[in-house]
Amino acid sequence: MLNVLLHWLKELPKEYVVMIVGALPIAELRGAIPLALSFGMPLAEAFWLSVLGNCIIVAPALFLFEPVTGVLRKFKIWSRFFDWVFERTKKNSDSIQKYEALGLAIFVAIPLPMTGAWSGVIAASLFKIRFRYAFTAIIAGVFCAGLIVLALCALGMLSWKAVCG
Repeated sequence: MLNVLLHWLKELPKEYVVMIVGALPIAELRGAIPLALSFGMPLAEAFWLSVLGNCIIVAPALFLFEPVTGVLRKFKIWSRFFDWVFERTKKNSDSIQKYEALGLAIFVAIPLPMTGAWSGVIAASLFKIRFRYAFTAIIAGVFCAGLIVLALCALGMLSWKAVCG
């Protein structure tokens, strides 16, 4: 299955691959920006394609998260999975409870594992943040996280060029 997915992605234009990786729950733009740069894309293109890929999923995920989890939780394996995800999200989301939408934006903006747009959608659902506030906060957080990841990648590229000549 993985080989089929890798083969399929290899056949797509690199811009689409970056956007798809940006939309994936684990990689998000933390994986998409370095991938785009490894394809030789300019910094601005890498940033915008990664952010766009990451933002595309926010509105549908905010609308569909609760109904889909409600159906899936009827199955024992999914129920345990969502219990684990919810506990991880609650453990890392003190700022969201305290500051709501602003806390959600900060939570999403920190480019660490389990703090991206997907986790932001889960947190918004758990803490019942209204759609318009959650959507705006998550998009702002993705934009900030993208700038941070881009800056770190650019610094890494400069350091690499300085070391390797």
